[in-house]
Amino acid sequence: MHAAVEGLGVLQLDAVNVLARTQYLVLFARLGPFDRDHLHRLAGPGGPLFEYWGHMASIQPVSLQPLLRWRMERGGSYGERPAHAARVATWAREHADYLEAVLNEVAERGPLSAAMLSDPRRRDGEWWGRRSVGRQALEHLFERGQLAAWRTPSFERVYDLPERVLPAEVLAAPSPTTEDAQRALLSIAADALGVATARDLADYFRIRTGEATSGVRELVEGGELIPVDVEGWREPGYLRPGLAPTRPRRTHATLLSPFDSLIWDRSRTERLFGFEYRIEIYTPAAARRHGYYVLPVLHVDQLVGRLDLKTDRQLGALRVLASHAEPGVDTAEAAVAIASELETMSSWLETDRIVVTERGDLAPALASAVRQIGRG
Repeated sequence: MHAAVEGLGVLQLDAVNVLARTQYLVLFARLGPFDRDHLHRLAGPGGPLFEYWGHMASIQPVSLQPLLRWRMERGGSYGERPAHAARVATWAREHADYLEAVLNEVAERGPLSAAMLSDPRRRDGEWWGRRSVGRQALEHLFERGQLAAWRTPSFERVYDLPERVLPAEVLAAPSPTTEDAQRALLSIAADALGVATARDLADYFRIRTGEATSGVRELVEGGELIPVDVEGWREPGYLRPGLAPTRPRRTHATLLSPFDSLIWDRSRTERLFGFEYRIEIYTPAAARRHGYYVLPVLHVDQLVGRLDLKTDRQLGALRVLASHAEPGVDTAEAAVAIASELETMSSWLETDRIVVTERGDLAPALASAVRQIGRG
């Protein structure tokens, strides 16, 4: 599991739990059934993984912490949005005494969640407006590297001093320049992506395109990246010297989280697979084309369809709320491959059966394939 995250470079986190949280789904796609508690141990205090803003909120190897200090100095996720960063700076000045008090309380009592603060300063409101001032303070300190954090199994973030969470040798490592750190992150992105444009490489660790462009140019000049022409791409691609493609070995399908690094860049997904994909969580139900939490389906080296999946924990069922095939796909063949993976996922999620709803052109073949394996 640690090796899988090392290979990815960054594992995005997300709170949506209609099927399973994305960090679990991404690893399931690569490893099959695994112990989710083990991931929590790896990403907890003293473990080889840590949470910070890599690609959005993410888990990454602790070795990357020095490479992300430039982001901490810029204010974390806020630093990429100057207008928002200015508002946050104003907020921090207005709450300077409270921020200091929160930091001191964590130092004395930590580890703490926002709810555990002696003065959490709760607020009423909708969505992000419900965040307590205490939580805002903890996240502000976390953004800037003054606190470190990890997640409980319920996805609650817990905060503590960096020296009580991260290995001493990591904290003692010198801070590279912003340029050197970004160049190293772009190299990691190149290893993970295989072939990518400069924009693809920049997006992997959310580096500004202008900064990434100069970093990519320096990597090319140093012989660490090779520019290549990719059929159908308007921009040049880049890859590592000596990289050779390997044939896929899986016969079953692979279900991809909407936040999987293979497809999180929607324009890249269209360029690579000719697959148009938009997550429709925030789309009104009546306007959704494919469903609420839709996972693209990878079979061999093509995206062959998409499934709207839900774990019905009350009834102990894995529900396929909709299943659609891509044009030209052999639905019978795809259904057999998908049913095999659904069977494995159902067992991993500890559900007893798979329920295939009739919605979608793939549904009849998939329902038949699920009955064949005795899970319908």
